[in-house]
Amino acid sequence: MADSLTSSTSYDYTFGTLSVAMVTPFTNDGAVDYNEAQKLANKLVDEGCDSLVVTGTTGETSTLTDEENVGMFKAVLEAVGDRAKVIAGTGTNDTAHSINLSKRAAEVGVHGLLIVTPYYNKPSQAGVQAHFEAIASATDLPVMVYDIPGRAGIAISSETLVRLAEHPNIKAVKDAKADYLATTRVMAQTDLDYYSGDDGLTLPLMAAGAVGLVSVTAHVATRQYRQLVDAMHAGDLATARKLHFELDPVQRAMMTHIQGAVATKTILHRQNVLPNAVVRLPLVQPSDAELQPVLADLREAGWEI
Repeated sequence: MADSLTSSTSYDYTFGTLSVAMVTPFTNDGAVDYNEAQKLANKLVDEGCDSLVVTGTTGETSTLTDEENVGMFKAVLEAVGDRAKVIAGTGTNDTAHSINLSKRAAEVGVHGLLIVTPYYNKPSQAGVQAHFEAIASATDLPVMVYDIPGRAGIAISSETLVRLAEHPNIKAVKDAKADYLATTRVMAQTDLDYYSGDDGLTLPLMAAGAVGLVSVTAHVATRQYRQLVDAMHAGDLATARKLHFELDPVQRAMMTHIQGAVATKTILHRQNVLPNAVVRLPLVQPSDAELQPVLADLREAGWEI
């Protein structure tokens, strides 16, 4: 693994090439467990990540206080900030709130920001553009725009992304739109670094020019994703395709049956990586019936947990 990790750090990308959208561990009584967060961050970087997104969607950011968000930024920076990029999820549907949290993230030393499309409000594309530009102008940090219409309720149009690329601090896109033609258009017209926000679309997006992925499934398959990303950068499509197929049932287990943070914490707990699988309401633990298809997919991948 040392050789693979060494090769990954040689890539010259602002946000790295393999990022995990980290879960936020909690204690049994529901408090943020910063010690377990540091352990998890070290494990993920040891196994090949060169970037971590802290308190993004999978990190249950919508149920964290600002103090808890900042506490997570500090904890992960302390654990791995000298050997991986720490990206703070500071986007909300309130521009002023996002600016304030982004400034606090910058003060503690994070390496970049992940800003999601403003959700629920359903602004116009002019509003979307103004939202991102206001946040990007509030600090000197590089920004990754997160395009996820399934959660936000709206997509960022290709035209808006092309305009956002003109902002000096907007450097990348996490693409969870599953619109290959729209993505291709923006890639062709801008210098934005693209990252797959859908684990299963990593291979085709990298074939078009994406530099890597921001992954949930890589919590439990870090080494395989490291190998897939490295293979695509090396032009070794045969190896990348083989890994793509091997990862398919694991991705299905993590992303298609129950909510991603719930699935991730449940699997990590069953693997003895986390001491519990506690999530915050409105998320709840899966029932036995809900868990069965997850375990069936993992068995298809050769995993018994």
